[in-house]
Amino acid sequence: MKLVKKAVAEFIGTLVLVLVACGVASVTGCKFPQVGYLATALAFGLVIVAMAYSIGNVSGCHINPAVSIAMLISGRMTIKEFFAYVIAQFTGAIAGAGILAYFVGSTDSLGQNGLFNEDIVKSLVVEAVLTFIFVLAILGVTSRKDNSNVAGLVIGLSLVLVHLIGIPFTGTSVNPARSLGPALLAGGDALANVWVFIVAPLVGGVLAAFVYKFLDGRKSE
Repeated sequence: MKLVKKAVAEFIGTLVLVLVACGVASVTGCKFPQVGYLATALAFGLVIVAMAYSIGNVSGCHINPAVSIAMLISGRMTIKEFFAYVIAQFTGAIAGAGILAYFVGSTDSLGQNGLFNEDIVKSLVVEAVLTFIFVLAILGVTSRKDNSNVAGLVIGLSLVLVHLIGIPFTGTSVNPARSLGPALLAGGDALANVWVFIVAPLVGGVLAAFVYKFLDGRKSE
């Protein structure tokens, strides 16, 4: 039952992330492009803050397979928990995209990601690097219980940071679930290229886990 509650929390958190943050991207990107980047970056960060302090005590508020795979490698969750989390995250993202499509009355603009200048390699590198930065911050701030009061804020601000630089390139994914949900409904190029935004964040998350283990290991010597 405890794992079920964790999965439900992850489902809800990822649903809210896609509905609200991708929703802001959809609305501001179409109507107010001048403020769209900043509004979208803030929306993603603020959702993380809100969810961290609401469901964080239940599941840890990963709401991102790239974060979960890093936690798995770091020994902070079991393989059973990992698969439960990832399934909940992807289904939550799809549900969130579905609600967003209903709200806006279209599947044309759901905050889906796109390749930078049709360059797959550069898009992969951008997403892997930004995810690495984001996940490394998460691993660091959550490594000590003393940081629990500020962890949600730090993680949220870190997500704002990577969005500020990443939105002009790929729309910023750093989260496979966040990318798959909108892409499934939008179809077209978004769906054809969604693998980039699944693979690259997972690679970034894995690299962050191993680098942090190395850094933390040196610290403890």
